[in-house]
Amino acid sequence: MSHITQDEWIDTIRGEYLQSFIKRGGAAVKFAVPMDDINHDQLLNLLRKTAEEEDYLFTSVDAISTKIHMIDKLFHEVARQIDWDELSLTFVKKIFTKNDYQLPIHREDFDFQNIAAINKREEKFLRKEVRSWFEAEIFRDFEMSQEFRIAMMRLCLEQLNLAGPPFLSNAVKEWLRGELRLISTLKEALIFQKIARHNARHMLFSLTHWLRVNGKSGLVLVLDITRYLISTRSKNPDDGFFYSLPALLDIYEVLRQFIDGTDELEGCLVV
Repeated sequence: MSHITQDEWIDTIRGEYLQSFIKRGGAAVKFAVPMDDINHDQLLNLLRKTAEEEDYLFTSVDAISTKIHMIDKLFHEVARQIDWDELSLTFVKKIFTKNDYQLPIHREDFDFQNIAAINKREEKFLRKEVRSWFEAEIFRDFEMSQEFRIAMMRLCLEQLNLAGPPFLSNAVKEWLRGELRLISTLKEALIFQKIARHNARHMLFSLTHWLRVNGKSGLVLVLDITRYLISTRSKNPDDGFFYSLPALLDIYEVLRQFIDGTDELEGCLVV
């Protein structure tokens, strides 16, 4: 069976997928088997460079350090690679601009008092108006799961110092990254359950939509599953995770579900 060169493969991924199909909102799952003379890191870096040139968010997850066969662990690792505040700020700027508001030039001046003053608005009325914008543009965007929408509203309000105590926004980010110890911390934010196997896929699908709402082409997610295919285990704990046959079958199931879910997934290439 013949194989193509690394450059030919990258050119195909760019031309057939990243520049057209995925950018227009499609989704695809592609399997790449690097041959002996192709370095995994080199291929990963090429993919990263190509994705970023086409304005995608690039994330990569390696089975050595993340149990990819558990979809919640996979989502948490993706969430750790995202600048949630930057995304929220992008959204907030976009919605003010859309409604013909002037914004402060410097990030440190970006808060409610300044925006109200620049636009000669009564702060109390502007607060109410902004909350109604967020409700219309985030909370009623049913392409995203309810918990994801609530979390994004909280993070967007935080950009304007409106989200209540700062620990709440930090707790939302910890929740996304799987680092929150007590879910009761988020009761005030109206989030009542952890991200687990039953809802992690919806969270990932919501994320790809949120990226596109904020001007990104989408998400490129690279999963290195090489470690699942290695049967000899190392005794050295620094060598990361090794997997059993049931875990291997689980990762195949996760990948199959990605393939089956491409109709629901928006602007995402999984490699």
